Amino acid sequence: MEKPSWLTEAEETLIRYCGEFSPLLIQKARGSFIYTKDGNKILDFTSGQMCSVFGHNHQKIVDAIRSATEESIHLLSTMLSPSVIELSKQLAALLPEGLDKCLFVNTGSESNEVAIRMAKLSTGGFEVIGFLGSWHGMTAGSQSSTYSHTRKGYGPVIPGSLSIPAPYAYRCPIKHCTNKCDNTCLEVGMEMADRQSVGAYAACIVEPVLSAAGIIALSPGYLKRLKVLCEERGMHLILDEAQTGFGRLGVNFGFELLETAPDFLTLSKTLGGGLPLAATITRKEIEEDCFSKGFINVTSHISDPLPAAVGLAMIDILINEKMAEHAAEKGAFLKEQLEALQDKYECIGDVRGQGLLLGMEIVRDRASKEPDIELGHRIADTCLQMGLSMNIVRIKGMSGVFRIAPPLSITKEEIGLGVEILDKAIQRSLNND
Repeated sequence: MEKPSWLTEAEETLIRYCGEFSPLLIQKARGSFIYTKDGNKILDFTSGQMCSVFGHNHQKIVDAIRSATEESIHLLSTMLSPSVIELSKQLAALLPEGLDKCLFVNTGSESNEVAIRMAKLSTGGFEVIGFLGSWHGMTAGSQSSTYSHTRKGYGPVIPGSLSIPAPYAYRCPIKHCTNKCDNTCLEVGMEMADRQSVGAYAACIVEPVLSAAGIIALSPGYLKRLKVLCEERGMHLILDEAQTGFGRLGVNFGFELLETAPDFLTLSKTLGGGLPLAATITRKEIEEDCFSKGFINVTSHISDPLPAAVGLAMIDILINEKMAEHAAEKGAFLKEQLEALQDKYECIGDVRGQGLLLGMEIVRDRASKEPDIELGHRIADTCLQMGLSMNIVRIKGMSGVFRIAPPLSITKEEIGLGVEILDKAIQRSLNND
């Protein structure tokens, strides 16, 4: 597509932080759609940056923002507001015993930083294990445990950053399994980490579903075994639910499917519903231990009242509008439609995921499973031209996997429209139209 004049103008003053900017200038967003400046309507299969989990500009969120601006937007970090206290109480009530104490920041990076800092202070160690292909954020500590494509060119990461392979069943990382993980990669990975460790473990940080790595889901057996291995080594288990919280997998929180509660739960993208709000949640004993050791984590916008008011609206929507049930029902319907496309097109090697967080992997052929990243990018670009926003993993050397995460408020009619556009885009891309 020819670069529009407004984009050329924008690039004169904006740092290009994500490769090339989209060639579409967005004027507004409502529900499952975004609207361009020139009036085009685009179905959003990514919920913005996976954040507008209940749809763009949900009225309860808009009302919460409006109401909060009449009270207080920002306070001194040591001062609390009713909305912050109420949000901590309601979150703790949603979670099992052992996830009792909350801290509110702005982004997923920050929430993971807090968890890592507390784990280090609590254990006295400094080594943190993460998954290859993971994404936990862009700040120093979170970035050090992010093993996707954002590491090269920025110098050393924080000492003690160790990695293990993710259980990528479709492409076994240790060439052992075929399409079904038996956890051997976990045992091998931990043995490798032990060989590298200097005996100062602090934490292991994982996602219930690795999104940036191509929608790689952990199994209940995997996480249970990982928790045991962490306990044997004196490590805290941090579960990063940036994308899997607040109903997206068909349950309120992803760990409910995995039958194992972590020592730390971090929430971000879906907690704020499009606003910058994140949380770190842990056990009372860990909080008390860290407090006794002088824990401090002060930022300019910690415990701000306005985003906390939005968090309360998000809990209201989650519970009273039964969003987890919507995700389970609509996700099953969407997955059926994608599997029908898989039957139709040889280039769709795998369809996976749960609820409304699904992956569709594009390959040259199913026998070799060789990724066809170029075709995947053509399909994504064609979809956008036809009115469907799709997110594809664009990581050099990794598979071309579509991460499909529409708002939980999406209708079956909107899903049908999206699949229809995707079908036509695949046809055109295969024919190089």
